[in-house]
Amino acid sequence: MKNRVTGIGGVFFKSKDPKASKDWYQKHLGFHTDDYGATFRWKKDNGDEATTQWSPFKDDTTYFEPSKEDFMFNYRVENLVELLETLKNEGVTIVGKMEEYSYGKFGWILDNEGRKIELWEPIDNIL
Repeated sequence: MKNRVTGIGGVFFKSKDPKASKDWYQKHLGFHTDDYGATFRWKKDNGDEATTQWSPFKDDTTYFEPSKEDFMFNYRVENLVELLETLKNEGVTIVGKMEEYSYGKFGWILDNEGRKIELWEPIDNIL
């Protein structure tokens, strides 16, 4: 495989009050927030636009499970199907089944300390 991770797709964390967190970051750091958090747009080396998502989740979310951490990283990847197969063959724990949406494919793994990691193969041209 040429590239596995190509960038950070998102930073997700638990919050007692996600709306208050979004409001605080908007007021003090200038984040342009919406219902999901904030989307940062940037240019890839080839000039195409890409995004990174910042999202506070309610502190009782189960989305990060089986990890017990209060955060989860989302990494941008190329060819998720091939990467998940490679990681499985390397003994990495795959969590659940890959999911596909109009904006990309998602898969989940656990790192060496049991932190859940979300892998995202984005479709950048629709964002």
